[in-house]
Amino acid sequence: MTNRMTRRGMLAVCGLALLGLAAAAPGNAGVDSSRTTELTFSKPFSLPGVTLGAGTYIFERAAPQSAIEVVRVSSRDRRFVYYMGFTELVQKPRGSASPIAFGEATAGAAAPVRAWYPVDTNTGHRFIYR
Repeated sequence: MTNRMTRRGMLAVCGLALLGLAAAAPGNAGVDSSRTTELTFSKPFSLPGVTLGAGTYIFERAAPQSAIEVVRVSSRDRRFVYYMGFTELVQKPRGSASPIAFGEATAGAAAPVRAWYPVDTNTGHRFIYR
C-alpha cells in the first residue's frame, strides 16, 4: 500500500513539474523582434543550399545569447527547419527599410537572399554562399 502511494506521489510531482515547464516555455508572445522576424515571400527565394517556395517563414538567430552568428529559417509554425547556417555580421545599409537584401539571379531562378536585417537593429546577417 505504501509503495503504491509513493508511486502516485511521484507521478503527481512529475506531472506538476511538466505542467510548470510547459507554462514557462516561450510562446510567440515572448518573441524578441531583434532576433526573430516573420517574413512572407510572394516568389521562390534561395538560401545557401536550399530553394524555398513562396510563403511565410521565420528568420531567427539560433543562439541569441552567443557571439556566434547562426541563423535558422523555419516554417511559420516552427515545425520544419529549412536552413541553419553561419552568417557574417554586417552593418545595415543607411536608409534601408527592408528586412531582406536580395542578390542577383539568372532568368527563371529564385533570387538569393544576401542578408537579413532584424527589426530595430543597425546590423544584419549576411548569408555565406560558396
